Amino acid sequence: MHSVVRTGFGAIRQPMFFAAALIGLVGPGLASAAEAYIISPQDGATVSSPFVVRFGLKGMGVAPAGVDMPGTGHHHLVIDAPLPPAGQPVPFDDKHKHFGKGQTETELSLPPGEHTLQLILGDHTHVPHDPPVTSPQIRVRVR
Repeated sequence: MHSVVRTGFGAIRQPMFFAAALIGLVGPGLASAAEAYIISPQDGATVSSPFVVRFGLKGMGVAPAGVDMPGTGHHHLVIDAPLPPAGQPVPFDDKHKHFGKGQTETELSLPPGEHTLQLILGDHTHVPHDPPVTSPQIRVRVR
């Protein structure tokens, strides 16, 4: 079963983990088996700014910030920076983009050059899960 998330870039189909969490099928220990990933662009890609970054998540559901539901969280995109310290909220700055409405993609404008991108899932208060649910860091070249 899938849900459709509408964004400024069209509709995205994603698994109905959110509904499963509502009826207790997704437990709180799920973070250890969860995986965040960047669907696109691919690691090593050359892109023109602005470009679309699409987020993926396996083993957990996406829920907006402020929604305290086991087995869910929302994406944060870390740009040209290390991951935030464990147990502390993800900073609100230009290097840490928050997607607290449950978005699963964004249009990103970066200056020409090499950049790194990495996802980290945060809970309802923007604190990364324990253990953290992160994507591999990717590199992109902006022309």
